[in-house]
Amino acid sequence: MSVRPLRASPAGSAGAPHSPWRHVAQAAAALAAGMGVGRFVYTPILPLMHAGAGLSAGAGANLATANYIGYLLGALVGILAPALVRSRALLRISLVVLTGTLAAMPATHDTAVWFALRLSAGVASALIFVIAVSSLLSHLREYPAHLPGWAFGGVGAGIALSGLLVLVLRPVADWRAAWWASAALAAVLAVASWNLRPEARPTTTQATQATQATQATQATQATQATQAIQANADRAHEATTVTAAAADSSHAPRTHRWFTALFASYTLEGVGYIIAGTFLVAAIEQSSPGPLGGGAWVLVGLAAVPSSALWARLGRRWSRPDLLLAALVVQAVGIALPALIGGAPAALVSAVLFGATFIGVSTLALATGAHLEFPRSVALLTAGYSVGQILGPLVVAPLLHHGYQQALVLAASVVLVAAVAAAVLRIGFPHHMVVVRATAPVRQPAPTESAADAGSHR
Repeated sequence: MSVRPLRASPAGSAGAPHSPWRHVAQAAAALAAGMGVGRFVYTPILPLMHAGAGLSAGAGANLATANYIGYLLGALVGILAPALVRSRALLRISLVVLTGTLAAMPATHDTAVWFALRLSAGVASALIFVIAVSSLLSHLREYPAHLPGWAFGGVGAGIALSGLLVLVLRPVADWRAAWWASAALAAVLAVASWNLRPEARPTTTQATQATQATQATQATQATQATQAIQANADRAHEATTVTAAAADSSHAPRTHRWFTALFASYTLEGVGYIIAGTFLVAAIEQSSPGPLGGGAWVLVGLAAVPSSALWARLGRRWSRPDLLLAALVVQAVGIALPALIGGAPAALVSAVLFGATFIGVSTLALATGAHLEFPRSVALLTAGYSVGQILGPLVVAPLLHHGYQQALVLAASVVLVAAVAAAVLRIGFPHHMVVVRATAPVRQPAPTESAADAGSHR
């Protein structure tokens, strides 16, 4: 499929037309810095801090929780103050703050200071993520679905690059050098994303607003991956749904039971996935000392790079509840392997399975919430997921005194329970819903589906 050149910048914004791939690269660099490095570099550095900085397992879990609390706070800022999502200045400030927190970690051994630094890094990561994703949705809404999918792959690229950096430094340097090197990598990625164009500012004319709402709906139907975090489109869609419901509430589908199952599944996924995302390397190295844990983490990142685009493509042939169930089961198996079997083959297979699913589960779950047309579905699901991430390290902290294997088994069990909730979601799922509008209701295919796909959901 050919990719048309981007249209000229909207009125009021500077600059000539941009290549869509250039925009993808800049957004991917921002996501790599904010998420892949700023958030997840802690995973391969954690064993080095245990060995060289005297960090206990419990304190390590607390530092992870601090980062996830910061991420939730940053996400709430993006929800409560949507104008900030369109701020290039805030993007640049967040990139600088993130890089600074990484560089400051080796300057102290004070756990309280580390807690504050990881909390600040979480806030910065969330703001970078929200601004970068909103930029993608604003400027690439008319382009093929694989473009934003590859941009989301920047998270995996950042994981792979930072993991490889720590792996190379490990034989010749200590945990301090690992943090400084990760700060340098974040700085390089920040420069690469420095001129990323934020979401276009809305115009005041009603005609333009109607056009933007239509384009947002088309973007939602065009790509499963971008639906996952389309907060602005979700708000516009909620307004349309409320207006339509007031006109004719008798046609509105009752989706509460499916959304409840989805919310439970995604919140539990937040608990289970983050335990593995935080302690996988330490768990592997506990049973197989050496570079295996760091190498597995690099493999997690590499597997995550194409995962968003891959799950979006699979969504054209199979229903999202089916894919969500499959992804959760695969992820649970991947998390459990290092704890139940051990050894290099299990660690490497675990890394591939985990990397290939953790982003895919998010895109599938949030796209399903958007399809159900539940009010504020994206915000509610994101909040549940964030709370799950905060709880994960706290739940397993008592188990860490006996090593990380029990923590991984618990994480896999929680993800399996999430899969059970996804199985409940599949029962009678409304793959094709009557969409109620201000005019007569019409029946539309689910987003990213076509008439040719309808038979795959029977």
